Amino acid sequence: MRLGELLGLRWCNVDLEMATLSVSQALLKRRSVCQMVEPKSTHSRRSIAISPALTILLRQHRAQQEAERILLGANLKESDLVFAKSDGEPLDPGTVTKTFSRVLAKAGLTHIRFHDLRHTHATLMLKAGIHPKIVQERLGHGSIAVTMDIYSHVVSGLQELAAQRFERIFDEESLKILTNAGMPNGLECRQNVGSGEEFKREPLGTRTLNLLIKSQLLYLLS
Repeated sequence: MRLGELLGLRWCNVDLEMATLSVSQALLKRRSVCQMVEPKSTHSRRSIAISPALTILLRQHRAQQEAERILLGANLKESDLVFAKSDGEPLDPGTVTKTFSRVLAKAGLTHIRFHDLRHTHATLMLKAGIHPKIVQERLGHGSIAVTMDIYSHVVSGLQELAAQRFERIFDEESLKILTNAGMPNGLECRQNVGSGEEFKREPLGTRTLNLLIKSQLLYLLS
């Protein structure tokens, strides 16, 4: 999520039972004034599934907020912000950015922008083999083309990964069959010739394994 989307998130937008949250508004700082605005685009208004670990953290965070509000003589409401000051007022985006930088420095980590967390999330998902369409929906991009363009440096390595995974689908026995390992030369091409059986094995409209029509290599590439 974008920083503005996080700072505009309300508890009514978080479903801890279903482990989902929805983006319906964002916090924007303009001329030193923070205000709630509509999401960046129609695609930015979206629902995002969250992990079990994050659900637990949010439950703990809510319990802490409720305790703080009680000390102030108030109750936490569903319309309250998930990330806010102790009195419920919105956090300043600039303050969050500066605090994030200090946390990185204290932990001895390389400095990155807060927005780079979003890029890291997308990069890790793509490298893990998550379909780009899912990544696009989580990020709120207008189209999958936008996602593929931004993360082209990651996508370039997915072709090799896909080829490796495809090969692992077949066990050694299947690979031997597909490559005619151990078969007498020419046997595979003569076994059905003239019988008419080579045209009866597969239903119409399906890809064929018949070697008179397609070689093993073409089958693997199809």
